[in-house]
Amino acid sequence: MLMVLPLCAQAPQTAPPGAPPVGGKAAPHVFKNLQLLKPEEIHEAMHAFRTALGVECTFCHIQGDFASDENHHKLVARKMIELVRSINPQFPDGKEHVACYTCHRGAKEPLMAPPPAQ
Repeated sequence: MLMVLPLCAQAPQTAPPGAPPVGGKAAPHVFKNLQLLKPEEIHEAMHAFRTALGVECTFCHIQGDFASDENHHKLVARKMIELVRSINPQFPDGKEHVACYTCHRGAKEPLMAPPPAQ
């Protein structure tokens, strides 16, 4: 009895904020202000943007409010998505030939000319 009493006196376990509830699944994240991408495309696209431009999420997003359009880079990113989507269908083989990395190559601003010869 003395060994069981301390177990009963403990506070009930609660999950930390953002963790799935004990014994269940977390509710699916609801994305806000999606204009061009579908929810199932978000993670792959954001990873591609970060890699192609060599930036972190806050380059385009407002910390704590990823739905906000206050950051100019987010508006530019939407234009770039539209540009890539307009170019790729023009290739007869149906393959994706152009992506963010095609021009950016890990830089925030794409190079407009090749680097000088060594």
